[in-house]
Amino acid sequence: MSTLEEAKAGPTRTPERVTSGGVGGWWGNTRSFITEVRSEMRRVTWPTRREVWATTVVVILVSTLFGIYLYTIDIILSSANKWLFDRFGA
Repeated sequence: MSTLEEAKAGPTRTPERVTSGGVGGWWGNTRSFITEVRSEMRRVTWPTRREVWATTVVVILVSTLFGIYLYTIDIILSSANKWLFDRFGA
């Protein structure tokens, strides 16, 4: 590759250092992971107690309403199924 082609291609990126296996590599990877997790957790916008309470109430209400709805549909379909079997025999 000529110098002109290298200039057009841009800088080459060297591959990241690969740690060797074994206990030392495992320990270093774990420590790096925990450090990165702590860094990300500091950036999180945590909800307030009021927001958590409000969303919990909404989830409970919606779950209850869907449960009642599905129970009603189940009763209707069971009754229709029973009527069909009684009417036409099986």
